Amino acid sequence: MTQEAAAAEKSPNAWAQAVTALALIGALGGGLWLQDRFAGGTDPDAPAVCSADEDAEPSQRISGAQLCTALNRADLPVLLGTPKEQAQTAYGSDGSVKTAGGTETATPEATVKFGTYTVQLTRSYDDLPVAGTENLLNSAEKRTVLGRPAVLYSSQTIAIRFNLGGGESETGPGGVARSLLIAPDAKDSGGSYELAIWRQDTLPPDDAALLRVAEKVLPTVPGWTAG
Repeated sequence: MTQEAAAAEKSPNAWAQAVTALALIGALGGGLWLQDRFAGGTDPDAPAVCSADEDAEPSQRISGAQLCTALNRADLPVLLGTPKEQAQTAYGSDGSVKTAGGTETATPEATVKFGTYTVQLTRSYDDLPVAGTENLLNSAEKRTVLGRPAVLYSSQTIAIRFNLGGGESETGPGGVARSLLIAPDAKDSGGSYELAIWRQDTLPPDDAALLRVAEKVLPTVPGWTAG
């Protein structure tokens, strides 16, 4: 018996697209639900909720838990076009990426998984502007979203197949993820938010759904300012 999950590959310019396989599957052998660990709930019939969050001043770096709270909103299934679904797992994490030169960049992220879609929101605190990254990404196009420079692009996911009867897991190419890279301010002074969606099957994600989520979720992120 095998179980398959999809994880987004790390993109050339965004630090936090790598996702651990365990965070993306709802259960492992014996019916052990990861929802209990990451979602903070015990009722299998209830939508997953984020772990307890702590208030933070808008001037401080956002946490993965805060991103999760913003992303895992009640109408997220409606925005994705799958109104009858509910979140299976919802969690945030705080990580960083160190460059070859030794610079460490904070990359908190949140992931919410449904039966059809997985949605991931990442904040990168690097100094790189969003403008120009379209030249480095696959099938990329420049956009303006919420009054800010943005880039819409595609990336390949990794299919991870778990052998629940024992033995090693297998990895291979999965479906396509669609991502929106957006500047945190209109001046594009550095850093970015990245919102990505991909499907559990091999069908392409809906760009309209991605943009709907971006326009509703991002303004609710702590520290987001209009204009």
